[in-house]
Amino acid sequence: MRMRLPDGKTKVLTFSYDDNVVQDIRFLEILNRHGLKCTFNVNSGKYYPEDVTREKFYGRMKRSEAISLFKDSGHEIAIHGLTHPFLEKLDTLEMIREITEDKRQIEMDYGQITRGLAYPFGTYSDAVLEVLKNCKVAYARTVKSTYTFKFPTNWLEWHPTCHHGYEYLMDLAKKFVETPIRFGKVELFYVWGHTYEFDDNNNWEIIEEFAEYMGGHDHIWYATNIEIYDYVKAYTSLETSFDQKMIHNPSAIPVWVEIDGEVYEIKSGETLRR
Repeated sequence: MRMRLPDGKTKVLTFSYDDNVVQDIRFLEILNRHGLKCTFNVNSGKYYPEDVTREKFYGRMKRSEAISLFKDSGHEIAIHGLTHPFLEKLDTLEMIREITEDKRQIEMDYGQITRGLAYPFGTYSDAVLEVLKNCKVAYARTVKSTYTFKFPTNWLEWHPTCHHGYEYLMDLAKKFVETPIRFGKVELFYVWGHTYEFDDNNNWEIIEEFAEYMGGHDHIWYATNIEIYDYVKAYTSLETSFDQKMIHNPSAIPVWVEIDGEVYEIKSGETLRR
């Protein structure tokens, strides 16, 4: 038995972008145009002041702007530290406050339960990992590129495929889209970054080209980080009989599996009998 993705798909694409900056507005429009999904990592203690007029369209969003953009958008909002600190340099109580206060504010503002995190500055330690476990954080994204399409083995050290500025981004994209799946495996392409980098480097065409090429493929699932986490957890919760003739799905979401070359959907609470 092997995992298949929703509707029997074999590949999944996800994005993760940090710091709730005004360039997220243009980026989100690009994503929506091509049917792509992203996790936006928010520092809810670092919004631009509501009563200050910007001299130029740059920097962090105001709280009202971020709520207007992200709430009910279909994209995920995740923790990035209340004030974007180096978490590993804080004591335990300060770490807990940075994580839980960011979570509380995000949930209040955007009306969604928040269980994911991106490490501020990409740095962490064993002590940070322990605090995340105690704070019930489901996954945490690093900035260490793998340049592969593998799923994480440790969800609190979820290494992305690459940054959007990777020189061979489109080569990876073509490999991901065009290479047939072998040995029943599924693949994950994970891109991360900061949208202000597109303005800084005057290279919005990078993400425009990538999004246009990656969107609209029938064999690719477009998902947020937490949707991927929840789906994999649902798959690993499947219960099987000794001879694998019966497979029960105790989770709240449907799961697809491949058995002897055939793909089956097992609905929530359903037992597949073969």
